[in-house]
Amino acid sequence: MASIHNINPTPAIQPNAGPSQLGSTAPAEGGGFKEFLLDSIQHVNQMQQQADHSVEQLFTGGDVNPAEVLTAVQKADLAFKMMMQVRNKLVQAYQEVQDIRI
Repeated sequence: MASIHNINPTPAIQPNAGPSQLGSTAPAEGGGFKEFLLDSIQHVNQMQQQADHSVEQLFTGGDVNPAEVLTAVQKADLAFKMMMQVRNKLVQAYQEVQDIRI
């Protein structure tokens, strides 16, 4: 997922932060985790659609390079598998939080 490189590595707390700044955990200008996750899902979906379109063009005799079609399909498959692993980890973390006794 190419959007991973767009994360702003700026820390939430600056080294010279005063007492009023220590509690500020406002998300960076790019948005929070929810927006990042939704953008990643949309990106994976676009990759799947592009791969499907490339395969369709290859089968209908379109002017496409078979190696590029194979690469697009493999990229889309890998992105989908990674998205599913992230989903599985999120579900596992949610279940662990539910199991915490108060």
